[in-house]
Amino acid sequence: MISVEEARGRILAAFRPTPAEIVALAEAWNRVTAAPVLARLTQPPADVSAMDGYALRAADGTLGTTLRVIGSAPAGHPFDGGVGPGEAVRIFTGSVVPPGADAILLQEDATRDGDSVRANEAVTAKRHIRRAGQDFAAGDVVVAAGRRMTARDVGLAAAANHPWISVHRRPRVAILATGDEIALPGEPIPPGGIVSSNSHALAALVRAAGGDPVVLPVARDEVAVIAATADAVGGMDLLVTTGGASVGDHDLVIEGLRQRGMTLDFWQIAMRPGKPLLFGQLGAVPVLGLPGNPVSALVCGVLFLVPAISRLLGLPGEPPATEPAILGARLAANDHRADHLRATLTRGPQNQAIATPFPVQDSAMLQRLARADALILRAPHAQALPEGAEVRVIRLEAHGI
Repeated sequence: MISVEEARGRILAAFRPTPAEIVALAEAWNRVTAAPVLARLTQPPADVSAMDGYALRAADGTLGTTLRVIGSAPAGHPFDGGVGPGEAVRIFTGSVVPPGADAILLQEDATRDGDSVRANEAVTAKRHIRRAGQDFAAGDVVVAAGRRMTARDVGLAAAANHPWISVHRRPRVAILATGDEIALPGEPIPPGGIVSSNSHALAALVRAAGGDPVVLPVARDEVAVIAATADAVGGMDLLVTTGGASVGDHDLVIEGLRQRGMTLDFWQIAMRPGKPLLFGQLGAVPVLGLPGNPVSALVCGVLFLVPAISRLLGLPGEPPATEPAILGARLAANDHRADHLRATLTRGPQNQAIATPFPVQDSAMLQRLARADALILRAPHAQALPEGAEVRVIRLEAHGI
């Protein structure tokens, strides 16, 4: 068995970013840029006022001075002329500052009387004026390549005058559940069978990570049926299987896919839950074989599938982020496998996160995972820990589960 870290490294080494495609800016949220977004204009394009008030020369804006109002400059309608000595122009937030003016007398600091205005406060040169190019200039990189677009990035790209964005194509991930006992939700359940949650849960995880899931029909426990799956995954960026990769007589995924030329990189990882995990290559399509137990499948999805999709999207594919927490219950010493304990998170009196593991960690108890907030990470051979000890946790909500 290999370690979690080695397995993740070997998986990520097999992936390259998907090709670029052009999408409308309205569809760019959560997509990963395939090229830098360069500003197509300067923002603001001219000196503009940051406040409502009067544009004037700073030299004329002393306390108590009275100036002649020679016009108005609403936003979008620049004043046609300049500001000379003793003159002022009515101005508004976003209005272009007229030539000759270098200060703004705030509306609340002024008293207007017909065509004249009195300064009740002295002005300061350049104050309340947004200089041309203060935000960005034409040609500036406003969104770097390889960035997952946030709503802020979408707004910035719009301000930079981009109606279309170059992004990496969403990875196409085929999901195959295997087993004679498996029925999809709503289907007739065979004798001794169970309803499979893996296909739907993993499809949701793929979507949350930025991929496009393709859920395949359940494959029965026959080598020929599983082998035929290879004929349906051409053009996919990744095939994810669940079940059929353990050590029983009916765990046939490896044998079935080998009939179609799959080369096996590794099988079995020193971790819990999720020991029977495999990775291989089916022609041009990588194969990630997850355990059949639903908790194991989703935990392995967070640890390996999400980073793989990240790499396909042109991102680094780093391990899930961790953060410190305080144990809410004691933990016994760990064995030779890295453990990932389902836990709830609460806040302590100093606002610190308190992670309390469920007392039973069975990998078939999906309800426990659904009610968990985090995974407590435990290294192989970790010593027993008392309540109150510090641990590292992965927040599940950050990954859409």
